[in-house]
Amino acid sequence: MVLNEGRYEFAGNVDPLAICETYGCPVYIYDSSVITKQYKRLVDAIEVPNFKINYACKALTNINILRHLRTLGSGLDTVSIQEVELGLKAGFNPTDIVYTPNCVSFEEIEKAVAYGVKINIDNISILELFGDRFPNHPVCIRINPHIYAGGNSKISVGHIDSKFGISFHQIPLVKRIVKSLNINVEGLHMHTGSDILDVEVFLRGADILFNTAMEFEGLSYLDFGSGFKVPYKPNDISTDIEELGSNISKRFNDFCSNYGSELTLMFEPGKFLVSEAGYFLTKVNVVKQTISTIFAGVDSGLNHLIRPMFYGSHHEIFNVSNPEGKSRIYTVVGYICETDTFGVNRKITEIKEGDILAFKNAGAYCSTMASNYNSRYRPAEVLVHEGEAHLIKKRETMDDLLRNQVEIPTLANTLAQ
Repeated sequence: MVLNEGRYEFAGNVDPLAICETYGCPVYIYDSSVITKQYKRLVDAIEVPNFKINYACKALTNINILRHLRTLGSGLDTVSIQEVELGLKAGFNPTDIVYTPNCVSFEEIEKAVAYGVKINIDNISILELFGDRFPNHPVCIRINPHIYAGGNSKISVGHIDSKFGISFHQIPLVKRIVKSLNINVEGLHMHTGSDILDVEVFLRGADILFNTAMEFEGLSYLDFGSGFKVPYKPNDISTDIEELGSNISKRFNDFCSNYGSELTLMFEPGKFLVSEAGYFLTKVNVVKQTISTIFAGVDSGLNHLIRPMFYGSHHEIFNVSNPEGKSRIYTVVGYICETDTFGVNRKITEIKEGDILAFKNAGAYCSTMASNYNSRYRPAEVLVHEGEAHLIKKRETMDDLLRNQVEIPTLANTLAQ
């Protein structure tokens, strides 16, 4: 969304206020042109013979977003059998879907095998069970590189005490299991965390994966995960994708030369592809001034955008209704029955009740983490695609809240008397 001649617009001159008029507030809005730009940026940064992007769909699972990424050539990174099934419904070839579960039942893994998707295992006991149940079936192994990295402890997943992955120090044991059960290891995987800024962190992990890969014959691919940091504030720093691409491409090509085979390099970005494409628009219900603070209370809360409360994440907030007004300092809060603060002491153009506020970086882990807390409806979702605004998910209603509740007849009849 850009400011153009005194008003905000999406690609194709689509008016965000018109979207709010049509579909109501709050509403998630995504711009497909931004997703396309981010996808092509990563493709252009990597210079290897075989490269594959697998979109980490947990970031945003709307089937239209999945289909758009499929048209760009993306595969899919999934972490649940439900995400696998969404990917299949979106038209992905099973071989373009990587299933990377953690602490799931073996029955779920068996379902994924039946669907024909790539299986990624991060637990020695499950690997042993898998080899016994599915001898010779291709499998990928997730390595824990013992690297502590990420925006905060909740999104750092590659350190020594993490529940994710098999320690690279346990590779001798893994090799014995693989040999004993004749397991067909087709790939190795690694993911250290999210919001990683330093390119050297990725390269250090890559070196560990390269060294581990030399212990296995017949590999087809190496999956380096993702975790690229995106900008959250004006002039914010982010992962230098071009520098990363240049460095890892050279190292990967050198590895393939030493390995004696041209493998496929994989990345599985989620936030990088969709975070900046998304905006969350809310309406101001009340402007309340206390002794020390001016609150702008909006028609949403942690039920729709939990990241600031859960991760301490920063989302830039701006007034779509008053783009060029005088700035004041506001604390933006929600309507939930506990403290749900989106931003403290933010400089925003003057806010009136009824104004529309927009939250940036709402494409990743916003709608997918939304809930019905306080029995509130989850918002509509709109995709701006090729100059038009398309409704891609309806706003919920009371029917949605009651859909799976089962009434006890005696209770209902007693109260009706």
